Amino acid sequence: MRTYVSKSILLLSLSVLVCCLIYPLAVWAIGQTFFPFTANGSIVAGPDGKPVGSILIAQPLTKDEYFWPRPSAASYDASASSSSALAASNYLLRNRVATMIGPIVKYGSGSKAGQLVAPDIEVWFQKDQYHGQPHVVAQWADAHNELAQAWVSADPAHAQYVNEWAQTHQGMVAEWIKQNPATLHPQAADLAVLFFENFSKDNPGRFPSEVLKATPDGKTQTVIESAANGTDIQATFFDMWRQDHPDAPLAAVPGDMVTTSGSGLDPDITLENAEYQLDRVASKWAADLKRDPAQVRSEINQMIKADAYAPMGGLFGEKIVNVLQVNLTLRKRYGVPPA
Repeated sequence: MRTYVSKSILLLSLSVLVCCLIYPLAVWAIGQTFFPFTANGSIVAGPDGKPVGSILIAQPLTKDEYFWPRPSAASYDASASSSSALAASNYLLRNRVATMIGPIVKYGSGSKAGQLVAPDIEVWFQKDQYHGQPHVVAQWADAHNELAQAWVSADPAHAQYVNEWAQTHQGMVAEWIKQNPATLHPQAADLAVLFFENFSKDNPGRFPSEVLKATPDGKTQTVIESAANGTDIQATFFDMWRQDHPDAPLAAVPGDMVTTSGSGLDPDITLENAEYQLDRVASKWAADLKRDPAQVRSEINQMIKADAYAPMGGLFGEKIVNVLQVNLTLRKRYGVPPA
């Protein structure tokens, strides 16, 4: 009996030694010796030498000076990797796509070929007519309650704005509570549709939009103001504009610009996507640097062409660009964009 027990203990000890110590140390040593960059997460540093991220995981970017990654259903959170799993019939999918392309889509043909649709969305919105009926914002909130509530919940400044409105419209809120007795103490999101209906009537052709304002201590804070133009309007109401203008000849948009990947963390975009964003990126850098837009565009175009590659040395797929790497190239070339 002791012989079997001793052999079992010896085998267990050897297994633990090999599997928990020798093998991990061997893999670590090989990785650190021959593949240190990959073994340490493919972390890259900025011009100041500080780590800025991994080339394997996308990051959220909103500055016009940078190329933007694909949309992410996981909010670019590596610990929550997932796809959106939204069906083609789900309006949230249509809205997400419309919100993304509204400010950037262009006319594909006709007298306005190559021009942005965004200014025409603003002109249409300011007329405050959708399908021949007034109050575009109210119609939007009534048709899509969840989007109106999502707007309120998206930022504390939005909720505060609605709460302040509720304080000055207590009669309307009281009437809403009568009609919804199960919600005696409504939160800001509960009042979203009511708020937008009232806002639309009081502010035809306008929408509550975020504005950054300086505070006395030199900092900035987000406040909400009534606006008649801007990216909020271009994004939020593009779909309604499109339904009012079904025959407008719009240019095709790269598929990966408006679709999420299976992980929500895809660090690459297609070269076609990068070229579609080129005008926005180049014009913004040209304005920041006070340089000729055509020359800056040519320089950035050369950068993305140089950074583009196809998987397996070109054997599979189309050319792609790593978003973080190309943005670091821009940063090294042109410096840090203004705040």
